[in-house]
Amino acid sequence: MRNQSRWVLLLVSFAMPGVFVLPGCGGSQSSTDATTVGADRQAESVPQRFVFLTNGDDPFFDALFAGLQEGAERFGLTEHGFTVVMEKNNGTAQGQIEKLRQFGSQSDIAGVAISVIQAENVAIAEEMERLRKRGLPVIAVDGDINHELFPHARPYYIGTDNAIAGKLLGTAGKKVLESRGVSDGGFIQFTGFTDNDNARARMNGCRDALGKNYEEIDRMVDAFDHARARDNVRTALVNHPDVRALVGIWAYNAPAIAEVVQERGRREQVTILTFDAAAAAIEHMAAGRIDCMIVQNPFEMGVQASRLLLAMRTEDDSVIKEMFPAQGQPGGDRYTTGLRLILPDAWSQLDYPPVSPGDFGAAEEAGMVEVLPLSVFREWLAKYGLPSS
Repeated sequence: MRNQSRWVLLLVSFAMPGVFVLPGCGGSQSSTDATTVGADRQAESVPQRFVFLTNGDDPFFDALFAGLQEGAERFGLTEHGFTVVMEKNNGTAQGQIEKLRQFGSQSDIAGVAISVIQAENVAIAEEMERLRKRGLPVIAVDGDINHELFPHARPYYIGTDNAIAGKLLGTAGKKVLESRGVSDGGFIQFTGFTDNDNARARMNGCRDALGKNYEEIDRMVDAFDHARARDNVRTALVNHPDVRALVGIWAYNAPAIAEVVQERGRREQVTILTFDAAAAAIEHMAAGRIDCMIVQNPFEMGVQASRLLLAMRTEDDSVIKEMFPAQGQPGGDRYTTGLRLILPDAWSQLDYPPVSPGDFGAAEEAGMVEVLPLSVFREWLAKYGLPSS
């Protein structure tokens, strides 16, 4: 039996070019080393993946993924041996935690971008830190972690200044209400979660800009359930028949509000203010069912996320310094991608529109916002083949 084992080992050595196995003690160890070397060579030939992890499933992230792909092409990810993919979370914190743990066990992951679903979730922050300790670039995109509580979870954030976004929408909303003779009254805000960083900043900003004459009646949560989002609007209209404004914080909240208000015949009594430009929301604005939309630029978020992940992975400090020139200073870890305030086309035909670009001249000059009629915004979407933003 011993001689037969020696012949088997000799045959294996001839069957594996470049691997020499001597008979006797240590032969099995050499065979194991050869297998490891082969696996390493195979891994090197497979493109390494940059992964963007969403907080849920929404067309908003399709626009962001289009930007990731544009960035991959623009900055030559393929030439560096990388590709970029998107993983859609199931709309729960546990879903993100499990996905992050999976990434930690996958050898082809080169870096991770995440839209954090809950800013103060300790387990999400811990998993982000674990990935960083493994040497992987980890950034937040669109939705941030609470950086004060978890300073080591990510070094950089790409996305919107959501506090400013909320203030801009609240400022526009106040002008619309006043143009309709409404100087006080209640408003309700609708969102997926109230402990999400971007949702909370938007709602606080909107509330502050509307001012003390307008009372925030409620913040209604739907946990990414689109049916519940519509039911929340129905409940709000029944429980608060005198409500003067409804504010949609996440992309799918806009069509939910527009559809239910139309269904209940309440459009004349209610001002509708929304974030993001879902395809259905664009059509609702065109039909006169939404007054103002503050629109982020998820496409540009994706472009810059690809750029930053590549720079971090290849240690290209010049790109990082260009993107974050104030790094180390308060707010210097954040790269903002701009905002647009979208107004109905019909308003441009009015002598005294509720809101006009001139109302935001200072903000436009400061680069905080670009005010566009809906038709011009749709032209921009068409340029990049995007149904929404």
